Amino acid sequence: MATLTENLLGHLPYTEAPLSELEPVTADGQIKLRRAAAERFRAMVSAAQQEGVVLVPLSGFRSKQDQDYLFFEVKEQRAQRTTERALVSAPPGYSEHHTGYAVDIGDGHRPDTHLKETFEDTPAFQWLQKNAARFSFELSFPRNNPQGVSYEPWHWRFVGDRHSLQTFYRARQLTPRN
Repeated sequence: MATLTENLLGHLPYTEAPLSELEPVTADGQIKLRRAAAERFRAMVSAAQQEGVVLVPLSGFRSKQDQDYLFFEVKEQRAQRTTERALVSAPPGYSEHHTGYAVDIGDGHRPDTHLKETFEDTPAFQWLQKNAARFSFELSFPRNNPQGVSYEPWHWRFVGDRHSLQTFYRARQLTPRN
């Protein structure tokens, strides 16, 4: 059972992936994942494409510095309370994106749903629900997740090797937040 000191506002601490272990999953090289996750992600994109579904990576590895901006600067711009911001964005040091195993996915045919709950209504999400496990990806934050993080149908994590399992399955020990 995770204790209160092991998480911050429902988010677990994560170590930043070494840059040497990251590989690009986009043609421009901007979005990267750890080597094993990148390989399986590219295979998943290819399989989806064969069925007419376009999976688009929107975000992958993020450094703690990147997350610092997303958490604190965006919180200030939107005049959000810290607890409110933590429902949709992890504090620096507590984002699954630091690991290099997490990826935000969009539907290439429905960019209007990127990073929105309405992504769940797209062919891409339906395809992921049926097929992502074959590529060792799972939805990180389903509805009513034990961490109390807002539902994010676009946020998927790789759990296809020992290190990724050890990294993420601590979350399974959490009890739901009140």
